[in-house]
Amino acid sequence: MPTPPHATPDWFVREILGPDISRIWEPHVHSYFRSNVFHVVGRDLDLIIDAGMGILPLRPMLHLSQGKPVLAVATHIHVDHVGGLSEFDARAGHREEAAFFADMADEHTLAHLFRTQPEAVDRLPNAGWQPQRFQVRAAPLTRTLDEGDRIETGDRSLRILHLPGHSPGSIGLLDERNGDFFAGDAIYRGRLIDDLPGSHVKSYRATMRRLLEVEFSRAYCGHGEPIDQKELRSIARAYLARTA
Repeated sequence: MPTPPHATPDWFVREILGPDISRIWEPHVHSYFRSNVFHVVGRDLDLIIDAGMGILPLRPMLHLSQGKPVLAVATHIHVDHVGGLSEFDARAGHREEAAFFADMADEHTLAHLFRTQPEAVDRLPNAGWQPQRFQVRAAPLTRTLDEGDRIETGDRSLRILHLPGHSPGSIGLLDERNGDFFAGDAIYRGRLIDDLPGSHVKSYRATMRRLLEVEFSRAYCGHGEPIDQKELRSIARAYLARTA
């Protein structure tokens, strides 16, 4: 698909992290909302984990194979992870937030926080774009996920972990065999955000204690660079100490 007229051609950056995992992000979006999209290429199914802001079409960046099924999974309902979700026919998210995807109301996506940023973007995606008119398109889920569910790609089996605290329906996806952990916004480098509407410190503390026990090799976080198990556990312990 060609770039939309007047659109910035480098709106997305794509980084190959491994033979079947890519990270995509939007460098011109305010750093608070600059989240990661992960494309996991499976034998039988491609998995898109989170979907960015939806300011410009995400799907053309993914180089999807024609005819292969694609499942887009939202790690939680916040705007920077669900903006492009409506571009995909098959969409999954946690049961706790399932009803919110049908209307993408500001009270759940927090899109109003983006619209009111004085520097929402540092470069316009196209000549007529205005942050005040930004809206998240509705994307009702076609599959609801619960703790312990699995997503099968043909050569990967990813187990769903319910990791509330940042939001009620935050999830991670754990591939025990390959050691890959897609953590969403449950954990990442920097100060963990626990004061948004829907955040809950007690639940977040329980999630941190759980993450201290999760075995993996590499964590792919909702923001920033991948981290290893040692760094993740250090972040979790620091949060528990800060909120004690």
